[in-house]
Amino acid sequence: MTLPSAGAADHEQWMGLALAAAGRTLRAADAGSADVPIGAVVIDQDGSVIGIGWNQREELGDPTAHAEVQAIRQAAGVLGSWRLEGCTLVVTLEPCAMCAGASVLARIPRVVFGAWDPKAGASGSVFDVLRERRLNHWTEVFPGVREAECAALLKDFFAAHRTGSAGER
Repeated sequence: MTLPSAGAADHEQWMGLALAAAGRTLRAADAGSADVPIGAVVIDQDGSVIGIGWNQREELGDPTAHAEVQAIRQAAGVLGSWRLEGCTLVVTLEPCAMCAGASVLARIPRVVFGAWDPKAGASGSVFDVLRERRLNHWTEVFPGVREAECAALLKDFFAAHRTGSAGER
């Protein structure tokens, strides 16, 4: 399958949508949630948003309720298929092993992310699940999109919410 072309301008625009989704986590934090502000969107091959997710692990008491998984679930529902071929996953923080694995299993061909996660990242830093040649699907990775903004969101959150578990998703 040939991916439609998407350039840096598209990636930056889409990251704005992921940052807005992360803002939903911040609004929940104002209401008492302790979720780390991470946002994700799934864009279809026509450039339309078909999935939006934000970190809801604490809010829902669900260890799988990461932004990426929430967005992937919504996109699969919209398409009526678990195969998200031709789609792009855009996330404010480098996906962890679970989220990178979910992306691979959903057959998402392109992942765009903002900030690197040097503790749990699985898209090039600690691990590289998305480009693991032993798996049945490989992903094009575009890291560092609006990286400073994405990193600042996390830095500000942890500065305001010191709990001794900084860096944990």
